[in-house]
Amino acid sequence: MQFTDSHCHLDFSAFDANLSQLLQQCDTNNIHRIIVPAVKPSHWQRVISLTEKITPINITCSLGFHPWFVIQQDINLPKNYDVASQELKLKQAIIDNHSSHQNKIVAIGECGIDICKAKTSTRNEDEYNKNIQLQEAFFEMQLGIAKENNLPVIIHHCQSHPLILALLKQYKLANAGVIHAFSGSYQQAKDYVNLGFKLGIGGTITYPRAKKTIDAVKRLPLSSLLLETDAPSMPPFGTQGSNNSPLNVLAVFQALSVIRDEPATMIAAQIEHNVEELFFN
Repeated sequence: MQFTDSHCHLDFSAFDANLSQLLQQCDTNNIHRIIVPAVKPSHWQRVISLTEKITPINITCSLGFHPWFVIQQDINLPKNYDVASQELKLKQAIIDNHSSHQNKIVAIGECGIDICKAKTSTRNEDEYNKNIQLQEAFFEMQLGIAKENNLPVIIHHCQSHPLILALLKQYKLANAGVIHAFSGSYQQAKDYVNLGFKLGIGGTITYPRAKKTIDAVKRLPLSSLLLETDAPSMPPFGTQGSNNSPLNVLAVFQALSVIRDEPATMIAAQIEHNVEELFFN
């Protein structure tokens, strides 16, 4: 069996000290591919550089604006920091790199809407409303670029399923994408699947308290699921407080194999097919 970690931030400093050793360990454990989503422009070249390295496994990436970093910029926006200028920057990055990194830039994202962060990062209702509007504008910009380039999107969410679903229905992306770190009900999951989206399943399902998400994952078609870690964040149950690792995609797979009725080999093969279908078709 082979595995793909469909969402791992290898570009974060937590991996700087032992990246080569970690990738060798991934190879030894049949984790043959990692997708690295960029979270802000200053990381775009960093994730692209990772795809250029000679490594024992296949590394691909995506480019985008994570809503948390849109929020950070919102504190004191420079005059030239607007959605249009950032849209041009992302489009140019794709043009500059896509032809020379064929099959390496495989998606737009990590992008989305995070209401949880907006609530904790703003001081009053006006700031909150402005923040959500800015997040929505950046998200729509990235949905538009994904549609233009026929790329899937990697979507971050927190308390924002209705907003995200409304925009996805509006943009009708042919190549859809993945709802990263899905956490929610079966009905919410089904709404995304009906739009052609996959669901990124990570360490959440290793936590006994995640009953709603576990129920959804059990009932959904296997063709709608991807494995991910979100490392170095979101460590599995029992490892709280430590950095997560792409090696833990195996722990997620083991938890999924307990939840699902299919044989483990069938689950692994189908999920690899799902990755190929979404990112490499």
